Amino acid sequence: METIVINNRIYEIVKDYRDALKIDNLEDKITDYFYDFDYILGDYAYGKVRLKGFNSKNNKNYKDINDIEKIDEYINENCAYNCRYFILKFLSVEK
Repeated sequence: METIVINNRIYEIVKDYRDALKIDNLEDKITDYFYDFDYILGDYAYGKVRLKGFNSKNNKNYKDINDIEKIDEYINENCAYNCRYFILKFLSVEK
């Protein structure tokens, strides 16, 4: 299991498709808005990273539209074909 730290938060790298994960691009983008999500998907469109949060069903902020079990469907329907993307899973806050 490979982990990274962004803004004092520890994430597991679930997937890094086509070497998409660039930490320098994320430090200003992963704001407190994403702190309620269990997972963050980042995909690249027109050279810029786009982020979307997902949750597992046991998260109090769970909504069907952000169901982690639908992440493949989201990638297929909302991301460019064969685009670079990554998936991060929130683990804990760094002490």
